[in-house]
Amino acid sequence: MRVEPATGLLDAARYRPSPNCDERPAGLAVDLIVIHGISLPPGEYGGPWIDALFANALDPGVHPYFRGLAGLRVSAHLLIRRDGELVQYVPFHRRAWHAGASVYAGRPRCNDFSVGIELEGADHLPYDDRQYPRLAAVIAALRDAYPALRPDRLVGHADIAPGRKTDPGPAFDWTRLRRLLGDAGAAR
Repeated sequence: MRVEPATGLLDAARYRPSPNCDERPAGLAVDLIVIHGISLPPGEYGGPWIDALFANALDPGVHPYFRGLAGLRVSAHLLIRRDGELVQYVPFHRRAWHAGASVYAGRPRCNDFSVGIELEGADHLPYDDRQYPRLAAVIAALRDAYPALRPDRLVGHADIAPGRKTDPGPAFDWTRLRRLLGDAGAAR
């Protein structure tokens, strides 16, 4: 698995372009990976709803929860579905709109310098065993493509937006991911 330098696309992912992205500020290195959790509706997996959300095509009449998302313009670089399928929405060299109001190590606007990876899941329900090795492989490919992505530059959405976000939540096994990455000593 590798990131194609010219396109910013992961060769193992299905590409579903999102309009919810733009250019990163000039001169900023991609140096942070943000792990998210998402399920639409909450706690339900599968279906076209995440793709629809990131394409601005989520029908608010399909489910009551979707009414609260009407008009929301968000994206992520990549989604790892429960079965391990990879879906890319934004090339990694572009800015996806995944972090919102956020701060990392005193730096605001994390979208400017981060990659956002969504895992299909929920804060308090176990993530699927197939997702962890896929996530580790994606992170390894990103580290090969973007050398500033050191082991200590891996966080959850809750870490950069505390009080506002909780994902990927307590069900996410950080120790397992670090072991797969060989980063056992790195702090989150």
